[in-house]
Amino acid sequence: MLSRLVSATLLGIDAKAVEVEVDIGLGMKNYVTVGLPDAAVKEGRERVKSAVLNSGFFFPSNAPVTVNLAPADLRKEGTTLDLPIALGILAASGQVRFEAGPKQLLAGELSLDGTVKPVPGVLSMALLAREGGFRQMLVPSANAAEAALVRGLEVIPVASLSEACAHLAGRAIIAPVSHTPLEEGEVLLPLDFREVRGQAMAKRALEVAAAGGHHVLMVGPPGTGKSLLAARMPTILPPMTLEEAIEATRVHSCAGLLPAGEPILRLRPFRSPHHTISYAGMTGGGQNIQPGEISLAHQGVLFLDELTEFRRDVLEALRQPLEDGRVTITRAAQSLTFPCAFLLLSAMNPCPCGFLGHPSKPCRCTPNQIKQYQGRISGPLLDRVDLTVEVPALSFDEMDAPEAEEGSAAIRDRVLAARERQARRFSRSRVRVNGRMGPSQIQKHCALGPEARTLLKTAADRFSLSGRGLHRVLKTARTIADLEGAEAITPSHVAEALQFRFSRYFES
Repeated sequence: MLSRLVSATLLGIDAKAVEVEVDIGLGMKNYVTVGLPDAAVKEGRERVKSAVLNSGFFFPSNAPVTVNLAPADLRKEGTTLDLPIALGILAASGQVRFEAGPKQLLAGELSLDGTVKPVPGVLSMALLAREGGFRQMLVPSANAAEAALVRGLEVIPVASLSEACAHLAGRAIIAPVSHTPLEEGEVLLPLDFREVRGQAMAKRALEVAAAGGHHVLMVGPPGTGKSLLAARMPTILPPMTLEEAIEATRVHSCAGLLPAGEPILRLRPFRSPHHTISYAGMTGGGQNIQPGEISLAHQGVLFLDELTEFRRDVLEALRQPLEDGRVTITRAAQSLTFPCAFLLLSAMNPCPCGFLGHPSKPCRCTPNQIKQYQGRISGPLLDRVDLTVEVPALSFDEMDAPEAEEGSAAIRDRVLAARERQARRFSRSRVRVNGRMGPSQIQKHCALGPEARTLLKTAADRFSLSGRGLHRVLKTARTIADLEGAEAITPSHVAEALQFRFSRYFES
């Protein structure tokens, strides 16, 4: 009985190496796959058989074929294992003798005609290959640029099963693709803050949020520009570093959401799920666990419009991810941890009819209705929001003002300057922005003078600030100081941070 081992990988952010072992013997006519395969892996039998035959080889139909996927206690999902299984069968049946070479990792889905089709999660596989000591990786041609983002790994693009066999046998060596660097240059967006009339306070809040990575809640009547402002948030965010881009790309790659022809995300993600989204859709999950919206927004923005219309359990699920920057999904068969360091941007009406506080339209809601409506947002969730800003209704003269509004470019310059100060401050830390500072860093970098401390103490006593709320005020004040280029946090910085902390709608 012949045996050959070929290494492959499972789809997933926390990918694990899987050994594919093929045994071909004599006797019964069967093909068995063992090692907790799902339906897609089991159906691979027909794809592999047809691809082998259409590539000019024979399939050992008169002998039992046993495909063992190890480790046996890890569920195998998807079509990623088609290529290594086919190569294992060809090697075990003696049709192809592979030359001894560097440690290789193989991944790819097979079409019936023997072509190799792209698979999701290749960037995670490439990172796993490098960490596991693999020197070479065979991937579908369409995934080659994505895998080539990882330095120190030879990426071999294969278009068909016969090409992979020729390369591994040493008959037709395929040249590895060159490393794909993150493209330089600004990506221009068609939106601009110049298009939004008025709303200076809301624009200032978004500037502070972009500079320090703070969470924002906009409250105001319908039609005042909350969604308009949110859509322009990406225009003032700093570009991603290579490390951030790879982190965000891994999530989208594993979810199969990378745009065609784009091996890496160049813009920070901006996710805006509908308020009917399920718990699993927000946090991640499903029968085959997939990342949710909070993970797809990793290194970017999660915008929740009509915040009070989201299900209570969906909103409460955000509490821990907002603090930790990661979410763990546990099922009976497996447990996966997804990154979700995002900036939460949310918007809501002040009451059910939407016109509470409107200068000309009367509110038709009773005090009890207003209390119940605002109570849909729990205190613990509000406590994790750094900036609460009112977006009021504008008069005709304000909307028709001839003065030119400040554009996104000018705001973005200030944001970039503030981020550079934070980069120097946190050069020896994993923290990148003020909004992610821990208690020890707050104590070190947010020291207050006597006047600023007195102001903060007075506000904390009057409004019963929680420990978390106090820390968030300090972090916001640090960002406001960074926007001004100030080393010390002054009373004016604390006052502005407190102004954003409290509103006439929420006093927490």
